[in-house]
Amino acid sequence: MVYAYIRVSTAEQSGSSQRFEISNWAKKTNVRVNKWVEESVSGTIPAEKRSLGQLLQTLEPDDLIVCTEISRLGRSVLMIMSILNDCSKNQIRLHTIKDNFDLNNDLNSKIIAFAFALAAEIERNLISQRTKEALADKRAAGVILGRPRGSSTKRKAVFDDIKRIDRLMSEGISLVELARQYGIHRNTLSNYLKEKNRTS
Repeated sequence: MVYAYIRVSTAEQSGSSQRFEISNWAKKTNVRVNKWVEESVSGTIPAEKRSLGQLLQTLEPDDLIVCTEISRLGRSVLMIMSILNDCSKNQIRLHTIKDNFDLNNDLNSKIIAFAFALAAEIERNLISQRTKEALADKRAAGVILGRPRGSSTKRKAVFDDIKRIDRLMSEGISLVELARQYGIHRNTLSNYLKEKNRTS
C-alpha cells in the first residue's frame, strides 16, 4: 500500500502544492497512491498526537509513505529520527520527493536521513537568529515594533465615556461591540479601561 502524507502548519495554509507534487511524482513513477493523509498542525507536535502517528500504527511491512520533503515529518532532528527509526523497525518504506530520499531499512538511508534532518534544523535556527538580529537592529534604530497604539483622541473619547461604557457592559454589551463603536481593537479598549481604573 502507498500512503501520501501532507502536513501544513496552520489551517490558513493549503496543502494543494504538496498534493500536486505527490500526484505528479506518482504519475511519473507509475505509482498508485492508495490513501491520502492530510493535516493542519505544527511539526513541533509529537507524531503520536498527529494523524501521522495514527497512520504509522496502521502500516504493515513494505508499505510506503510518500511526502514532499523530510521536514513534513517534524521540526526537529530528534523527532524526525524517531519517526524514521519506527519506520525502519517496522520495515515501512519512506520516500521524500524534494530530498529524493528513500528509507529502505539500511544504514546508508539512516545516515542520509540524519544529515537531511540536521541540515533542516540548522537552517531554521539560522533563520530564527537572523530574524532576532534584524528586530534588534530596528529597535536600536528607534523603530517602534508591534501593533500601533490607539490615538490620543480615541483614548480621550473612551475616558470621557467611561460611565456609559460601564453601564453598557453591565447591560451585557460585549467589549468587541464597544470597541467597534470607538474604532479600536478590543485589547486597546481593555487597556484603556484598566488604565482609567488605575488612575481613578
